[in-house]
Amino acid sequence: MMPTRRNDRPVALAGASRRVSLAEPAVMGVLNITPDSFSDGGRYIEVEAAVERALAMVEQGAAIVDIGGESTRPGATPVSSQAELARVLPVVEALRAESPVFISVDTSNPEVIRAVCESGADMINDIRGLSRPKALEAVVAADAAACVMHMQGAPANMQSAPVYADVVAEIRGYLAHRVAACRAAGMAPERIAVDPGFGFGKTLEHNLALLRAIGELGVEGHPVLMGVSRKSMFARLFGRDDMDARINGSLGAAFWATLQGVGIIRCHDVRRTVQMVALARHLMQG
Repeated sequence: MMPTRRNDRPVALAGASRRVSLAEPAVMGVLNITPDSFSDGGRYIEVEAAVERALAMVEQGAAIVDIGGESTRPGATPVSSQAELARVLPVVEALRAESPVFISVDTSNPEVIRAVCESGADMINDIRGLSRPKALEAVVAADAAACVMHMQGAPANMQSAPVYADVVAEIRGYLAHRVAACRAAGMAPERIAVDPGFGFGKTLEHNLALLRAIGELGVEGHPVLMGVSRKSMFARLFGRDDMDARINGSLGAAFWATLQGVGIIRCHDVRRTVQMVALARHLMQG
């Protein structure tokens, strides 16, 4: 049985050789090593620039750095294993040499999973919920942590016409199914987190329903990872597609998620998100 805190949240997430505290929401900084990601594509292609960015996010308060080598924005097309490895692996190796930070890699590819875990990654953050053949086995063999996410469809078509009868119940059921698969494969409970997959085959109304219920999505006490940072849901909600609108929505969601007991908040704007978490925690303590 995992030790838990308020809202049944575990006190830590365990990777292969290090742990990250969840005594308050852990802020996960996004580091995209891609030419086409929606917010920062092309900015951190070079290893030196990527590591500099990662270390800056750690200095700003990121407890986890999430490195991705394949864009999963709506309409994105897959990349080859070789291309993904060429982007991600040198950054994982260089960052691990520079910092003890908890490293997550955003991938569904079992070949990439094996390579990055051998090079010091602590966690696999998989938009496909470790459903690809051999992906779950690769994580178990590495003794790594994992976050399993829900997605309806695939990045190339997921926003075409998403439909749910009960979005909260269906996604919670899917996450429970993937948690059960992880446990059956031999993963220890303290290594598993879940993500409802905001924007991955969801309309604005679906996203808002999930955000409203975010405190109820932690299957069997496993921590929830929330990833809404700079997403188009806020442009639609506020009726204006500029970065201020997207960031303001992201920060408001981070404040709400902290109040609801979310374990990990994935974001681009680390310093401001850390401040929102701190404000929410101080108000809760008061």
